[in-house]
Amino acid sequence: MLLGRWVQKHFSRLFWLLAVVAVVVVVQIILGSSSMPRQHILAEMGYDFTVMTADIDEKAIRKDKPEELVTALAEAKVVVHEGRIREKPSSKDEARNFIEGYSGGRAEVVGSVLVTNLKTGRREAGWERAEVYFYDIPAEVVQSLIDEGITLNVAGGLMLEHPLTSPIIKEVIGTADTIMGLPKSLTERLIQEALTRPSSEACRNPA
Repeated sequence: MLLGRWVQKHFSRLFWLLAVVAVVVVVQIILGSSSMPRQHILAEMGYDFTVMTADIDEKAIRKDKPEELVTALAEAKVVVHEGRIREKPSSKDEARNFIEGYSGGRAEVVGSVLVTNLKTGRREAGWERAEVYFYDIPAEVVQSLIDEGITLNVAGGLMLEHPLTSPIIKEVIGTADTIMGLPKSLTERLIQEALTRPSSEACRNPA
């Protein structure tokens, strides 16, 4: 009798708790990029993930507009300087030309995110951009960056989060995570859309 009264009194609360437990879903994420900054950002967002990259020749994929190019490359970012798309430098000389060209000027970073729900086939994609304004870049800083060799591994030849780069940045319009290659707000939105919307393909720029 007492048990029956207790169950009746607390039935709605028990039902609510069971309902909450029922909707908990474990999301398994595969990051298709070996970029350490992207891995760091995704970890900051609280996701557990596995890294799995494809052997793709990015130079073989060509588009005129930076937004179209990064979407075609799916998980890439490119730098635009004076209207020209700058990807990873092909040599130290090209990297030097890139970096010296930023001195006292500006560059634009365009990055894309593509999320695929492997269970439903739903694909959601979008892109974001940020602008970076530079102080004059001393010759010794350019040389140090070239000597390190890291300039050959990043779009535009310049890793903006590098300790040598930070002091030469005058202003950033946009978010740091966009510059690092994985915009948090865009990524989170696309993940949720890929999980909740019906199966189909979509590519769109962020609202």
